[in-house]
Amino acid sequence: MRDNPLIGYGMVVGLNGTGDRRQTQFTTQTLASIMQRMGVQIPATAVRVNNVAAVFVTASLPPLARPGTRVDVTVSSIGDAKSLEGGLLLLTPLHGADGQVYAAAQGALTLGGYSATAGASAKQVNHPTVGRIPAGGRVEREAPDDVSGASVLTLLLREADFGAARNIADAINREFANDIATALDGRRVRLQVPERGAGSVPALMARIEELIVTVPHSARVVVNERTGTVVMGTDVKLGAVSILHGTLAIDISTEFHASQPEGFSRGETVVVPQTTLRSQESAVRRIELAEGASVEQLVKGLQTIGATARDVVAILQALHAAGALKAELTIL
Repeated sequence: MRDNPLIGYGMVVGLNGTGDRRQTQFTTQTLASIMQRMGVQIPATAVRVNNVAAVFVTASLPPLARPGTRVDVTVSSIGDAKSLEGGLLLLTPLHGADGQVYAAAQGALTLGGYSATAGASAKQVNHPTVGRIPAGGRVEREAPDDVSGASVLTLLLREADFGAARNIADAINREFANDIATALDGRRVRLQVPERGAGSVPALMARIEELIVTVPHSARVVVNERTGTVVMGTDVKLGAVSILHGTLAIDISTEFHASQPEGFSRGETVVVPQTTLRSQESAVRRIELAEGASVEQLVKGLQTIGATARDVVAILQALHAAGALKAELTIL
């Protein structure tokens, strides 16, 4: 029993002029096709798509999902839309790897950022072209995962560890007073379904789920580059390391001045751009951490030098590459 990835092609509507532009032809074709199914005949060349955007919709079909089960979906722009803020995803079928439709998605998007433009000024925070719809997908077809008649089961560990596989097998054998579980490797535990006593596979799995097994805990750091979010456990340790952090700020501004010819010179008045380039490099800021430093010390040090969330992401990746971060780095 496992998750199955789903994907679909759909359209987000209701954008405030931040959608795909006219040269994105597949968006206009999709909109014309949707309108045609609604009984409205419009030529694709006459469509303006500023308020709509073509998107890919992805989701994960959980194990034992049945029709009506709700799943979260992720919506990603595939055109040249500036932002999906305030958009509504139209009904989109989600296909599995076998081409069958297993779910359908629809709903309002939630974003972790925004993009604002006024005149020649623009501001963008995080990633405004990828959004999520919590519980926005509904399962329409169940995946074949019936295990009620199985005689041999295999338990897959989420994280491979020989000690954890041995502990799981020993706990199961003690519970049933019989050697029905065998650790095949660090990832798999084979389970022989007993003919008597357990009754059925669901009852057997229910007894196994109630067992308490000691497993080694792995430290992990989770980073979301789109939103700049970093989640670190208290058990994450650092090796002896020195971090150098410097910034280089470049400011380029252009001013337009009118060049006025002298009187009776028969010249023309022209606008001449004058570009000013200013470059400022700040002094290098330094953090020193001793062997076995904690996450709290790292965070305090990064706050001292004024590091932003994206600076923290880059520093964590560099620490992991240097082998100084004694934890698993997961990037979303």
